[in-house]
Formats: sequence, structure tokens, C-alpha cells
Amino acid sequence: MANDAVAGNALRVAPAQPGATDDPVRGVLAAFTKDLIKGVDETLAAFLAAEVDSLTEIDAAMGGFAATARDCVLAGGKRVRPTFAYWGWRGVVGGGEPLPTVLPAFAALELLHTFALVHDDVMDASDTRRGLPTAHRAAAARHRAAGHSGDPDRFGEAVAVLIGDLCMVWADRLLSHATLPAARLFEVRRCYDRMRIETVAGQYLDVLGENDAANWSVDRALRVARYKTASYTVQRPLLFGACLAGVEADAPLIAAYTRYGLAVGEAFQLCDDLLGVYGDPATTGKPAGDDLRTGKPTALLMLARQLASPGQRRALDRAGTATGAREVARLAEVVADTGAVTRVERMISDRVAEALTALDTASIDETARTALTGLATAATKRRA
Repeated sequence: MANDAVAGNALRVAPAQPGATDDPVRGVLAAFTKDLIKGVDETLAAFLAAEVDSLTEIDAAMGGFAATARDCVLAGGKRVRPTFAYWGWRGVVGGGEPLPTVLPAFAALELLHTFALVHDDVMDASDTRRGLPTAHRAAAARHRAAGHSGDPDRFGEAVAVLIGDLCMVWADRLLSHATLPAARLFEVRRCYDRMRIETVAGQYLDVLGENDAANWSVDRALRVARYKTASYTVQRPLLFGACLAGVEADAPLIAAYTRYGLAVGEAFQLCDDLLGVYGDPATTGKPAGDDLRTGKPTALLMLARQLASPGQRRALDRAGTATGAREVARLAEVVADTGAVTRVERMISDRVAEALTALDTASIDETARTALTGLATAATKRRA
């Protein structure tokens, strides 16, 4: 990107306030990474256009399927993972290194994210994502509208699984487009593979927890947060960026990024726990109280059970069976009354402090330090 160096100089300022947006993460990203996000979106659009055309040649129906997968990728989102990877890279190379050589690698993380989201929505039986029908619900609706035979819901789930699989393959293909020495690309791939494995491990624990809630605990809920969210949202993208810059695995920077990434990633998931109960559907794009309807054993709900009086615990036992809005709202009040919300907010603050301490120990570009400081704070004050 021709103006990347200019953008780098412009970034040598304190984190901007959100401005026109109510979401502080979007505000910080807009202030720091406008060119990155534009570049990621353009890279994805160009890559996916060619992929859709290629699949259309097989069969018109394949073209429609590929276009649906493309639309899932381009439907929005904050581009959080490419952003953390970018700052992990920029923290090493400074402001003068051209972005285009590694832009495909950053964009590949967004394809990986789409894979995870689409599969996650199937596993959670979610109806909406970013304010729109989830991939499996949309496919089921098309099945019904076309009058096809068979079970529409089963068809929708099968299509969504294939969309996620296709996005995973696309991510691999796009990663290979990064202009890097072969040996470094091999190391980047090792980091990328570890991120994928940890994501699947965290997802499995998440599914297990929903089916074994009686034997779950706060510690296990935090372990899910560590592997399902912290690893592939913050920690591994940061390390991915450092690897793109050629940092050795045993360098002190890797330890600092790991410490920062785990802390911010866990804080990010704890914020998600709060949004899953108290979030505004207009900004989260998902129904209010979804986690209470499903009885999802988040750290918030596990803490509420741990802190609850006998009467409150009996009320919380209805999590997972509540259906009406009034009943869900009452459960949300019970969770807050136990003190769990205050405890989670304190845990978030502690993790942000831990992340900022880790940054203080890192020898990195000062622009990157400023950006990562802003992101650590903004990521824990978001509304969606």
C-alpha cells in the first residue's frame, strides 16, 4: 500500500476517542488501521472474486454456494485478528516496511475467522449473526422457498459446515500468497497451524461444557476462554505477526506478546460473557440473554452459581430452560445480584493491567506500543 509509511507516521499519536461510533474498538481501529482494514477488505474481495468464478465453472449451483461463502466473509466485522497480527508485525519492523508483501497473510486470518463463526453458529443453533440470519438459517430458508425435498434445517446445517470448510481452505490458499522467503513462510505456517489446533480444542471444550454443565467450573470456563478466544483472537495473531517479521521463537518479544495476548484475549472473552447476557441486540446483532437461554457455562454464569445463595442458585438452575423475555430478564437480575458481574468486571480490569505491564517490558516500535495499549483498553469496553 503506497501510503503505508505516511499512515505509520500519522499513527504516532495517543489512542483516539471513538468519535462517531459507540463501539470503542471500532473507534480505535479506525484511528490506527484505516489503511490496513481497507487493504484486507480489498485483498479479500479480489481473492474471493477469482475463487467464486473458478467454482462457477464447475456448476452454476457451485457458483451460488461459493458466492454465499464469499458474502459471509465480506458481511462486516471489525477485522480484529488481522489488526492484532498487523501490530505484532509492525512492532518489529517499524513504520517503514511496505504492507503489501504480508497483506495476504493478514487477510487469511479473516477467512479463518469466518470458518470458526459459521461452524460456531451451527453448534450454538444461533439464529442471527451481525444482525442477519446465520448461514445455516439462511440456507434452510432458501431450501423451503425452493420447495426442495428433505429436511430444510438439516440441509442448512450441512451447507454451513461446507461453507466453513471452504473458508478454511481459502485461508490456506491466501496465506500462501504472502511474499516471504520459503523458510520464513514455513515458520509462519507452523504458527498458523498451532492457532487452528488451539481454536478447535477451545471449541470442543465449549461444546463439552454446554453438555456437562453440572461438572463445569470457573477454571474450566476460563480455559475455554484461553483457547477458544484468547489464542486465536489476540495471542496467536500477535505471534503470527511477529513470525511474519522473522522473530525467533525464543526471543524475549515472544514472551511479552504471549503474556499480553493471553491477558487481552481472556478479557475479550469475559466481555463477551457480559454481552451474552446484558448486550443490546441492536449492537451485538444477537438476541439479548442468549447465554441464559442456552445455559452456556461461561465464567460469568459459573461465578454466579459459586456466589449465589441457595435461593439464587435455584433460580439459576432455570438457565438453559428459560424461554420468555421476562424470565430471561429475571435471570439476568439474579446473576447481577450474586455479585458475579462486579467480579467479572474486576477480572477484566486485572487482565488489562497485566497486558499493559507486559507491553512495558517489550522492546517494540512506539507506534505499535501505543496502538496495542489502546486496543487492550478498547477491547474491554466494547458494546458488540
